[in-house]
Amino acid sequence: MSLPRLEQFLQSNQVAFNTMTHPHAFTAQATAASANISGKEMAKTVMVKLDGKLAMAVVPANEWLDLAHLREITGARDVALASESEFKDRFPECEVGAMPPFGNLYGMDVYAADSLAADEQIAFNAGSHRELMRMGWRDFERLVHPCVGDLTRH
Repeated sequence: MSLPRLEQFLQSNQVAFNTMTHPHAFTAQATAASANISGKEMAKTVMVKLDGKLAMAVVPANEWLDLAHLREITGARDVALASESEFKDRFPECEVGAMPPFGNLYGMDVYAADSLAADEQIAFNAGSHRELMRMGWRDFERLVHPCVGDLTRH
């Protein structure tokens, strides 16, 4: 079952979304393949620390986060990947690594790759490694207010 908190948030904001189950997968690319979704539409949430503060970087499953680009966009001096032990308690209702890219629901900033914005749809883990949600990019952008920029290595 997907996250009730997220579903309620989407419903209260009148956002159309689909949920789908898929075979257990740990990587975003494997999730995309098992759900028959393009890797460029499937978003992965990468937890980062910007000057010691947790944030989300959201990039397509088929691309890699570029920390140097993230540093430029954010203006942070210290940019690093966060370890699981640093963020797992922030998402008690989620399996580790399956949190949705809604930092606004967890009190953190969200940075999204501009390549995600090129697609009309965005798909992402819905709190588990067996379920994902899919919704329109414009709705995602309206609700999350991510800082969109060139975050990936090409």
